[in-house]
Amino acid sequence: MEHSLYPNPSKELVQKRKDLAPEIYAAFQSFSQRVFADGALPSKTKELIAVAVAHVTQCPYCIRSHSKRARLRGATGQEIMEAVWVAAEMRAGAGWAHSALAFDETEREAAKPAS
Repeated sequence: MEHSLYPNPSKELVQKRKDLAPEIYAAFQSFSQRVFADGALPSKTKELIAVAVAHVTQCPYCIRSHSKRARLRGATGQEIMEAVWVAAEMRAGAGWAHSALAFDETEREAAKPAS
């Protein structure tokens, strides 16, 4: 039988997490509900941000759940894809920006006196 790296979420898994740490589970649920409630940013925008972040953190569960939640809050496929492109640019931009560390290190190494 094939075993998936990412098992399907289930009610049993949710219940197990809840049973093993009920107070923390409740606190996390409350925190999550507050974070994604309408505020200075509407919940749709928050879900699109979550879609982008989920792509950067590469969490398949988060990608699925926040894409679904974004759609339920009125996001279009185009808006979701633009959020994904923002994530891709940020991820690529971080790699490009961190090239400064490589240059800094190689220049320091080159500046060391020969032994």
